[in-house]
Amino acid sequence: MLFWADNDKILVGFGKELGVMYDYLIVGAGLYGAVFACEMKKAGKKCLVIERRNHIAGNVFTEEIEGIQVHRYGAHIFHTSDKEVWDYVNEFAEFNNYVNAPVAVYKDELYNLPFNMNTFSKMWGIKTPAQAKEMIARQIESLGISEPGNLEEQALSLVGTDVYEKLIKGYTEKQWGRSCKELPAFIIKRLPLRFVYDNNYFNDRYQGIPVGGYTKLVEKLLEGTEVLLDTDYFDYVKDHSKDVERVVFTGMIDEYFEHRLGYLEYRSVRFETEILEEENYQGNAVVNYTEREVPFTRIIEHKHFEFGKQPKTVISREYPQEWDPGKEPFYPINDEKNGKLYAEYEQLAKAEKNVIFGGRLGQYRYYDMDKVIRAALDAVRAEV
Repeated sequence: MLFWADNDKILVGFGKELGVMYDYLIVGAGLYGAVFACEMKKAGKKCLVIERRNHIAGNVFTEEIEGIQVHRYGAHIFHTSDKEVWDYVNEFAEFNNYVNAPVAVYKDELYNLPFNMNTFSKMWGIKTPAQAKEMIARQIESLGISEPGNLEEQALSLVGTDVYEKLIKGYTEKQWGRSCKELPAFIIKRLPLRFVYDNNYFNDRYQGIPVGGYTKLVEKLLEGTEVLLDTDYFDYVKDHSKDVERVVFTGMIDEYFEHRLGYLEYRSVRFETEILEEENYQGNAVVNYTEREVPFTRIIEHKHFEFGKQPKTVISREYPQEWDPGKEPFYPINDEKNGKLYAEYEQLAKAEKNVIFGGRLGQYRYYDMDKVIRAALDAVRAEV
């Protein structure tokens, strides 16, 4: 992988001088851009990747602190049922056998997630699936909700009062920055209830964390590709628009079109990360705090993603917040209003014949990592 410094545009390593023609200018060095670049390099295409941040790997970026791979932008657990994608990522990294089994704290109570028999047993003192189903059904029936009019009613009609009040309401309101009564019902289409004693959060067949972190995986994907960091696309194309034939844009689609139809809405997250002089802070990688009164949504203890034994530990508290320009957009607000606005931008995007819009920002969609990789692989196949 070859890096250019932004301030003087000096190429470090053996690459190409500025002014050459590239088949693809790839905007963003996250998973979508890195996979696209990797596959196009295999196909004999010339690619240049530019990235506005000072590092590659986008939001899956990991950095070593005290010998621990820290997920700078929040927990990322790779999981998929797509064998082709699983085989693909294993070409570039070795994955450990980490299984995501978060726990939730509500006041002085501790529950297993996802909602399973361990959760129900702790909550109600019951033992069998039949008892749990009966309890939930009784609570749902007592509410008499036939047509849910908002997210709160939708959730109550799916899981009953206790699970909603203790494990969904506060967390969801912190995540969205709004009362559940103000959020549309369709945001929650279903809430998985598992009537088995199994704390594995995901149902996918394959799961794990890259040994040594995600940044190493992305470095492998970008090996042999020229990468220019600290570079804004809109500044770059002012002088280099004729250097490339096609653009792969993974930034915000509304920003690409200068917000001419209005701003799409996102939620952002603020992280507070600290090093602690102790070996083990919370005993689990992910602990959710579901009370509305607790300002953060969860605490991540990064060493547990790789079964670390370091003498110190690193934790990150996550504080959801409204997005505005200057902050990182983390996930789209896929309500009806934003859905309509995105559909309009999508029509503009279709008219851009030499631009491919990809990734969660380019397609205004909350993608899991495997879906990002799948979308990038599909986009490559459509090109070649």
